[in-house]
Amino acid sequence: MTATKERPGWQPLRLRELREAHGLSLEAAGNELRQVAHRAELRVAANFQTLWGHESGTVYPGPHYRRAYCLMYQSNEPDLGFRLPLPGEPVAEDAALPMPAPGASPAATEEAAVTISRGLNKVTDGTQDGDPTAGDTLKDRLVNAWRGRALSDGHNKPVLVLVGGYAGSGKTEFARFLGDVSGWAFLDKDSLTRRLVERLLTSMGGDANDRHTDLYLNEIRPLEYKCLMDTANDNIDCGISTILAAPFISELNDEAWLNRLTNRCRSKGVEVAAIWVRCDVDSMREYIEFRDAPRDTWKLTHWDEYSQGINTEASPPGVHLTIDNRQGAAISIADQTRDILRKILG
Repeated sequence: MTATKERPGWQPLRLRELREAHGLSLEAAGNELRQVAHRAELRVAANFQTLWGHESGTVYPGPHYRRAYCLMYQSNEPDLGFRLPLPGEPVAEDAALPMPAPGASPAATEEAAVTISRGLNKVTDGTQDGDPTAGDTLKDRLVNAWRGRALSDGHNKPVLVLVGGYAGSGKTEFARFLGDVSGWAFLDKDSLTRRLVERLLTSMGGDANDRHTDLYLNEIRPLEYKCLMDTANDNIDCGISTILAAPFISELNDEAWLNRLTNRCRSKGVEVAAIWVRCDVDSMREYIEFRDAPRDTWKLTHWDEYSQGINTEASPPGVHLTIDNRQGAAISIADQTRDILRKILG
């Protein structure tokens, strides 16, 4: 991605300063960046020409590069000079999560739990209208799930977690992170239904990549969510806590829908928690362009029309926990939390 677009807070020289402060050549920094990216399953080439482009300001680093740099330097995007900080976002020394010593003892397990708790607290904001205590309870349960996996304590009631957000908000990445931490089943709507949806749209005379016409919205979308929820029900009927990743825009804005789901689940001894991943419009567009999925063609072609229907300031009314992923802040913290867990637990 080139530097033609104005990017408030971008300071390309910051990367060079950090690299030189660590005594790294461009080649050595590229090697470190590739190793970090490989561990985190990020797509970067990280040759010295690309790194020089980032440092000289001729190329603005894409999403995976920014995430890899944050991991390599154990810092966040504002501290690395990629953007201005969000209100209340920690910078400088506070931006990096602590680096505990490796180990697999009970003390290390507890240290890992504290790391997860800190990461979740850093990316939580207060824009949701739902009961905030439910969000705090959910965070506690995620941390306790980690302890439970490590200490073989599996007596908690199952929970169904809905992770919603607009296209490109980072909801799937964050839901996957929650699955990594908790060991709960992770179901992504697109992975579960996309191929069937494309074939069904085609068989009905539509476009396989349609996600905006009445054909999709009225005939196909309800079936997608039915398949997702039926699969989740199969899990929770077996006592398996499950995390669902899908936009859930209509669903979470319909308090009656969420109340019905909550009541059905409670009758089975299952708790329900809803998460909304909040993101800014520019970052969502960047993520959508980066993933280059055919189903996003209409959104990108009609971006002004599409983005006018996006509310980035508030969460749907039924949400229990809002995750602040504006400018990729939450996903960066999730990456660093994963990396620390690897170091703690070997």
